[in-house]
Amino acid sequence: MDLLATGAQMLSQKLGVNVDPATIQEALQGLLSGGDGKLDLAGLLARLTAQGGLGDVVQSWLGDGSNAGISAQTILDVLGQGKVSEFANKVGADTGTAADALSDVLPQIVDKASSGGSLLESAGGIGGLMGAAQSFFK
Repeated sequence: MDLLATGAQMLSQKLGVNVDPATIQEALQGLLSGGDGKLDLAGLLARLTAQGGLGDVVQSWLGDGSNAGISAQTILDVLGQGKVSEFANKVGADTGTAADALSDVLPQIVDKASSGGSLLESAGGIGGLMGAAQSFFK
């Protein structure tokens, strides 16, 4: 099962909605994609590090230990109220419920994506992730 499908399955359970998994997967991809429409977890992590000041939290998601939590409000702040609302509308949930579910599921998605270090390597290591994070302040 690919990462988006896994995330969609986890979100479906968290949201408690009866929506086609493909719809949730499409909404999740729209929420987490870069400008090219492809899943951009490295970009998400850079935004969390830069805008949310959550470098330690991001580090826990990338490591092999337990994942630090993130609040639904931080999800709204970093991803944007509009984008989370759009996601919520697509999956048939209210914005608060969607943000809450995302705060539970995103750490798990990143953790699965970073198993073995592949996500961190694709971002250019910690230095690359921090460099991307700094670009948000220029």
